[in-house]
Amino acid sequence: MKTRTLKIAGMSRQHCVLNVKKELAKVATVKDVQIGSALVEFNPATSDSNLLKKAVADAGCELVHIS
Repeated sequence: MKTRTLKIAGMSRQHCVLNVKKELAKVATVKDVQIGSALVEFNPATSDSNLLKKAVADAGCELVHIS
């Protein structure tokens, strides 16, 4: 399992946080989501940065950076 911090653009309200959390939960274990960032844990054998990016985009936001 890998743990990563995601920097996310386009999150301005609590509603955005809930949407991002919901979409990320489909591809990773969500540890924390706050306005502008998320901490996730995922299995690199079944998920990758492209899936994380798509999940964030499906929530209406943009994944800016993974660290």
